Amino acid sequence: MADVVTAQSLRFERLLDAPVEKVWQFLVDPDLRGRWFMGGPTEARPGGRITMTMHHDRLSDETVPTPERYRPYLGQSWEERIIRCEAPHLLTIGWEDGAAGEVTFELHAQEGKTRLILTHSGLRGRADAANFGGGWHSHLAALERRVRGEGVADFWALHAAAEAEMQRLLG
Repeated sequence: MADVVTAQSLRFERLLDAPVEKVWQFLVDPDLRGRWFMGGPTEARPGGRITMTMHHDRLSDETVPTPERYRPYLGQSWEERIIRCEAPHLLTIGWEDGAAGEVTFELHAQEGKTRLILTHSGLRGRADAANFGGGWHSHLAALERRVRGEGVADFWALHAAAEAEMQRLLG
C-alpha cells in the first residue's frame, strides 16, 4: 500500500476497517463527508454537482487553532462536477472545474474491509502535488479514524505531518 506522489499525480491507498457501503456513505453523505473532509450537498450521479464547504475548524474533536494561512478559507463553499459515479465503488470529481485535474475514489471489498484508492491526476506541477498531497494524506487519516468510530483529536497535527511527508516524497 505504498503511496505514489509525483508532480503530475497522487495515488493513495488505504485499507479501511469498514465495508464498502459504509465507506461510500462517507464519500457522498454531506454530514459524514463533513466529518473528515468537506461537507455539502451531493448529486451522486454523472454530471451532478458536489458542494465543498471548508469547515476544517470542525474536523478536530478537541479545540485546536486553525493555522493562520487556512483561516481565510473557513466557511467558503464551491461546487465541483461529478464525472463518474458508480455506487458504491467509484466516484470521480473534476477539481477546480478540471483546472486542477480529477480525483477518483475507488472502493474494493476485501474480507469485510474496504481498499480505498484515491488518485488525483492532472496536477499542474509540484506546488499542486505538495498542496493536494498534504491535504489528501491528512483527510484520509481522518477518514480512517472516522469509519472505525474513533475520534480525530487534532486534524491540524495530522495535516502538518502530512505536509512534511509530501515535501519529503517530492524531494
